[in-house]
Amino acid sequence: MKDHFITGIDIGTYHVKVAIARLPKSARDRAIPEIIGTGYAESRGLKNGYILQTADVARSIKSALAQAEKAAGVTIKRAHVAIGSIGLEELYARGEVIPARADSEITDADVDKVGTDSEERIADRIPNRTVLHSIPLRYTVDGHEVLGRPQGMRGTKLEVDTLFITTFEQHVADLIAAVEAVGIFVEDVIASPLAASFVMLSKSQKRAGCVLVNIGAETTSIVVFEDSTPISLKIFPMGSADLTNDIALGLKIPLEEAEKIKRGGMTAVTYSKKQLEEIIDNRLATTCSLIDTHLKKIKRDGLLPAGAIFTGGGSNIFRLTEVAKRVLSLPTRIATLDLGNKQAKVKDASWAVAYGLCMWGAADQEDATAIGVVRKTKHSFLTWLQQFLP
Repeated sequence: MKDHFITGIDIGTYHVKVAIARLPKSARDRAIPEIIGTGYAESRGLKNGYILQTADVARSIKSALAQAEKAAGVTIKRAHVAIGSIGLEELYARGEVIPARADSEITDADVDKVGTDSEERIADRIPNRTVLHSIPLRYTVDGHEVLGRPQGMRGTKLEVDTLFITTFEQHVADLIAAVEAVGIFVEDVIASPLAASFVMLSKSQKRAGCVLVNIGAETTSIVVFEDSTPISLKIFPMGSADLTNDIALGLKIPLEEAEKIKRGGMTAVTYSKKQLEEIIDNRLATTCSLIDTHLKKIKRDGLLPAGAIFTGGGSNIFRLTEVAKRVLSLPTRIATLDLGNKQAKVKDASWAVAYGLCMWGAADQEDATAIGVVRKTKHSFLTWLQQFLP
């Protein structure tokens, strides 16, 4: 039996990262994919996660892919791709149906129908957008919440509250076109914050309740978990590049020097430590205030026992945890990337999305973790698009 290879492509504003994992056919269920090759390239043709020049993006993907294939010693034809632009939005809707069976027992068909009903209720609210993920948050039977699955229960009315993650159809189409321009078939498109959560959060953190904050170059994303289920997702148009700009303007120094200072590197520039701390604190406080405002909106501010976990390329910013703890009133920590075994190819937490895509590809719909919950999503847009592909 041949090994199964899984590829994740994270197309960020600054870098394209490709991870190739191997899942041995002989391995037991729930085996952790082994990262056997990685590659990255500078991103071109993107702004805030949006594709402006498809040809430029395709060249960046091709370069990163070639590195990963060379390291892994395999040729890749299929991949899972992440999408993380500021166009990602969340919507909530409630669906309801009357069980079809004469004895009122709820079946799989009823569960499918109630999910479809909730999606139909948002159709007129998402022009030019498509649903990436539909995540059932809670089921109720005759007004009583179901603790577990509703199949097999009896009742006169089944209801579901669903979280929908949506994005612009045009952006998904451009993303797929850029990847397939280099000869790679797109198996799936996943929201970047969810992909990162598959490897950056533990089961206990997701069960207790937490928020994963991914600080990128031009965007900051959050995904909130409670009872092992993602209950909210948000993207903010602000990232670590904004802090670099603040330092450059505040200290009146070149951007290259500002970037070194932000990362704690050595520099010949002399500056006031107090002034630098004020600049950093102000920008981090602004970012954390946006997160806190969103948590207040969903009534989870100060109520997530596992706290705020920071990841992404901007998570190594000086004083981040201090400011976040003060503004969010939550326990805070920097996430560490641990795939459960010692793998030479594993890099830093900025690779969380690419690795998470590999975890996604290795899981199935029966997985009891959050991956399994999200994998039950109907990918209506991909299904529609693929009928026109050769």
